[in-house]
Amino acid sequence: MPSRYSIKDLERISGIKAHTLRIWEQRYNILTPERTQTNIRYYNNYNLKKIINVALLNNNGFKISAIAKMSDSELLKEVERFLNDYKKESDQVDHLVLCLMDLDESKFEQIMNNAIIHFGFEDTMEKIIFPFFRQMGNLWLLGIINPAQEHYISNLIRQKIIVGIDRITTRPGIQARKILLYLPQLELHEMGLLYAHYLSKLRGHQCFYLGQSVPLEDLTAICKQLKPDQILSIYTAPNAEIDLNEYLHACAQQIPDIPFLISGRMVVGGEYALKIPSTQFTVFEDFTALKRLL
Repeated sequence: MPSRYSIKDLERISGIKAHTLRIWEQRYNILTPERTQTNIRYYNNYNLKKIINVALLNNNGFKISAIAKMSDSELLKEVERFLNDYKKESDQVDHLVLCLMDLDESKFEQIMNNAIIHFGFEDTMEKIIFPFFRQMGNLWLLGIINPAQEHYISNLIRQKIIVGIDRITTRPGIQARKILLYLPQLELHEMGLLYAHYLSKLRGHQCFYLGQSVPLEDLTAICKQLKPDQILSIYTAPNAEIDLNEYLHACAQQIPDIPFLISGRMVVGGEYALKIPSTQFTVFEDFTALKRLL
């Protein structure tokens, strides 16, 4: 973990505007910046963790003047007390971020298990885990965590989803569809697809999960064999070797009779000039929309 952060870094992680952070620093001594030899201000790991805790309490109605009077131990105690009540899903995102920074696996597991008990599995995933992934992306971009830490935590969550899938005992009903789930070649971001598998199976559909990095020729071959009613895929990361517009046109040509359900940052993020080739492809923006389609 790096030891130097700008005030913009703190803003990005805490959600508190840099202007507000400066006021808090000047008026309440909430932050204690240091300076480089060239007199550039920076903040250390202690400041980063503290401002996450301060922001959490402030966002839940605590006045900054009251927070500023707390000692470090009192602040941590109040944060723990508040988080252990499990009143709001969004609060637990910051809780998980702190666990990630400390690589505290037992605490991470405890938070996830308690969240599932209090909020249910679906709300835990959609309102805690996926927002946490977005925050983890910010941490990675800032160099606060490295890819090994990201993979480590991701695998803990992956195991939870797999256990959730295994626990579903519902048998496919009369209205059940055969849904084939896969990620295209070189796409490795599997978490969203795993959760889509969970939602599909929970709703009584017959699922065929192919997983990561499936070449189009293999997808075409298995579709001829299985004849699924729908194909579900999520496109998350830019791929230097595959143009998504060309790829979707190729899917439409090689698998013309099977409808696709598609999503992911490449599809709904607005960053890429994606042109859906036909009505064969239905875009779902989030998991709430997917549930309606299922």
